[in-house]
Amino acid sequence: MRPWKAIVAGLIGVMSAGQAQAQIRTKIGVLNDRSGVYADITGEGSAAAARMAVEDFKAREKGIEVTVVGADHQNKPDVGANVARTWYDKDGVDVIVDVPTSSVALAVNEITREKNKILLVSGGGTSDLTGKACSPNTIHWTFDTYALSRGTGGAMVRGGDDTWFFVTADYAFGHALERDTEAVVMQAGGKVVGKVRHPFPGQDFSSFLIQAQGSGAKVIGLANAGGDTINAIKQAKEFGITQGGQKLAGLLVFSSDIQAIGLDVAQGLVLTEAYYADLNDKTRDFAERFARAYQGRLPTSVQAGVYSSVLHYLKAVQAAGTKEAGPVLAKMKQMPTDDPVLGTGSIREDGRKMHDMYLFQVKTPAESKGRNDIYKLVAKIPPEQAFRPLAESQCRLVARSQ
Repeated sequence: MRPWKAIVAGLIGVMSAGQAQAQIRTKIGVLNDRSGVYADITGEGSAAAARMAVEDFKAREKGIEVTVVGADHQNKPDVGANVARTWYDKDGVDVIVDVPTSSVALAVNEITREKNKILLVSGGGTSDLTGKACSPNTIHWTFDTYALSRGTGGAMVRGGDDTWFFVTADYAFGHALERDTEAVVMQAGGKVVGKVRHPFPGQDFSSFLIQAQGSGAKVIGLANAGGDTINAIKQAKEFGITQGGQKLAGLLVFSSDIQAIGLDVAQGLVLTEAYYADLNDKTRDFAERFARAYQGRLPTSVQAGVYSSVLHYLKAVQAAGTKEAGPVLAKMKQMPTDDPVLGTGSIREDGRKMHDMYLFQVKTPAESKGRNDIYKLVAKIPPEQAFRPLAESQCRLVARSQ
């Protein structure tokens, strides 16, 4: 080959490589609470998890250029909806992830369907996202109120704790969690003797806890999350509720909550999670890498779920050869899921991500070997037992397929 031909060939090769690196450009929006009661559970940690997924996938080497952006929805549906519209209409966001606070998730769910984009919910809990509010554009990733109620509620009723009083956050998530847990309690032969709803977010739970204490219920079910749950558990200890023989059921509790409360107060609490840092070698490795990437903190199950959902999304983009919502969603539901945090699983036609859930009990201070050694594994719950059966689904996507 003549020298000038070699130079031209080399230039063509460089140009081709550059084009390959930028073959697909996609933008991921991490929408969550950055300053309120769920900031520790989600917040900037979820954005860190999304960036970890991009790095682990080696997206640029596969011809996918990924931009990760974030915003604070302040736990307000109107704020979250406005951010979603701006991202989709003006900023070129292709997929929104995380979205704690069920009322916000439900609002963004509708906008995502309208704009034909993709929503991967890790932090929002209401099971309505795969029920009456299901959408072909939304995948509910990490947990939902049905799975939480089946895990924690079911286990406690089977253990003889069959009378319940609910202290519930007064918004979509709390209502759904109370509804789903009450159904489990009743189906198991238990009884709900009362319920009270508190403002979201809440600070002073004294009047609600006194009502629960006076009810004589064996279990006080806390249908709330984040800072609300932390405050309620601490105040229950101050009122001597657990010392008096009543039990607390944390219906949505995260490892970060337990660390904030302390084992001396939280010991014995039964809870359900999708991920725990000390569960196995793969979860431990991910947790150590996450801690190096994010302020030395261990990931919550929501943050781990963001990692899992972004990783699977990128796999589907590569397989589809496009970032267009329809082909990518089809690939996501067609391909099995597999990652180091949630293990193997699948995605159903109603948008429910299927994977194992775990029933844990908080260790006593004497049982714990370190700050991050907080749970005892009580049971692994297979996905077909953890999540609502399709036969009971109100999702119109399921009705059309049967």
